[in-house]
Amino acid sequence: MLAALRKVPFSVQILLGLVLGAGLGYLARASDVSWLGTTLDTIGSLFVQLLKLAVPPLVFTAIVVSVVSLRGVANAARLAGKTLLWFAITALVSVGVGIGVGLITNPGQGVTLDIAGATAPKKTGSWTDFLTGIVPTNPVGAFVEGNVLQIVFLALVVGAAALLVGKAAEPFVDLNRSLLEIVQKALWWVIRLAPLGTLGLIGHAVESYGWDLLAPLATFTTAVYVGSAIVLFVVYPLVLIVAGRLNPLRFFAGAWPAIELAFVSRSSVGTMPVTQRAVERLGVPREYASFAVPFGATTKMDGCAAIYPALAAIFVAQVFDVALRPVDYLLIAFVSVVGSAATAGLTGAIVMLTLTLSTLGLPLAGAGLLLAIDPILDMIRTATNVAGQALVPTVVAAREGLLDRRAYDSAGRRGLDESPAVTEPTRGDEPAPVPA
Repeated sequence: MLAALRKVPFSVQILLGLVLGAGLGYLARASDVSWLGTTLDTIGSLFVQLLKLAVPPLVFTAIVVSVVSLRGVANAARLAGKTLLWFAITALVSVGVGIGVGLITNPGQGVTLDIAGATAPKKTGSWTDFLTGIVPTNPVGAFVEGNVLQIVFLALVVGAAALLVGKAAEPFVDLNRSLLEIVQKALWWVIRLAPLGTLGLIGHAVESYGWDLLAPLATFTTAVYVGSAIVLFVVYPLVLIVAGRLNPLRFFAGAWPAIELAFVSRSSVGTMPVTQRAVERLGVPREYASFAVPFGATTKMDGCAAIYPALAAIFVAQVFDVALRPVDYLLIAFVSVVGSAATAGLTGAIVMLTLTLSTLGLPLAGAGLLLAIDPILDMIRTATNVAGQALVPTVVAAREGLLDRRAYDSAGRRGLDESPAVTEPTRGDEPAPVPA
């Protein structure tokens, strides 16, 4: 049985888990089978917990190694600057799509929800909290609490210091490389459980969120999925064609396993090893990919930090009968581009949403209205995040003449069945050469 299952392509395994999970979730809800719903919830929760377990060591070691790896990349500062620039450009376009979809669909009009019972989420964001929260008071506490933003800050500082120290820091860098390989190996075991995790997560979602709960928010949910789909399948392909002179179909064939896993796991950081392997398979040099992908996994959030906050702000304003001015839409764009790091690659976008609402002066309790369906929304948001995290390094590498076009075309022809999602990293892999 297991031997036969291994022969099934990884992407097909996830799709099977998706279909079976949806069926079991419907059965649990329709027949009121409580034990089945609890089992599905437990399976999905354990999968997410296993992903989160790897996040602190994965983020720290990946960023330290990636910063030090920039030593071997020609024009490293230029590449880093171009990466940040394209992060901002695509985020700005994405928030524009979110605002546009929101103005067309009016997701908050005619919604009948108990506004009096809405309360602000326990975890909220503000500009002061965001800025002061970057620097940890206790480095150990950042790891214990799983504060990804603080871990990113520590890793960037330590990586930059190790880069400047040079040879004396090599033992420390080697230790981080070894730890990174160990964490990635363990995480690949977790990723192999993705079909089972998919079954549990989707099954629990279907069992928990029936139409009676989704109906009042159906327009908003549809708007989030439509906005994300526009960015995924219209904006990103246009960026690939215009900016990178690349075939979008080959990009999606190479990056799809990461996008698929992101949809299921709802974690950009948990998907990061798959994303990096996909980006390398698309022809991006490993030295650059090892910097751009971890950095993007913690800061590049077109779904969670651009499309969703824009739509949610319009929704909350309409529900609470608050008229948004043109300057408010500019503020939404500003918050989305500058404050996206607040989401930090974990499941959910509540911090970013409350940051946007507080900046606009909208009731934070409005975020509480959307908490019930947040997991449903987070799937497409995270898939969009990861697609953008793979897109930018590919486009930048293409524009800078670093992209291996033959590898890019080859990855497209191989398609999903031979994608990096089913190949574990090996110690013997040699880094891709980086042209001077």
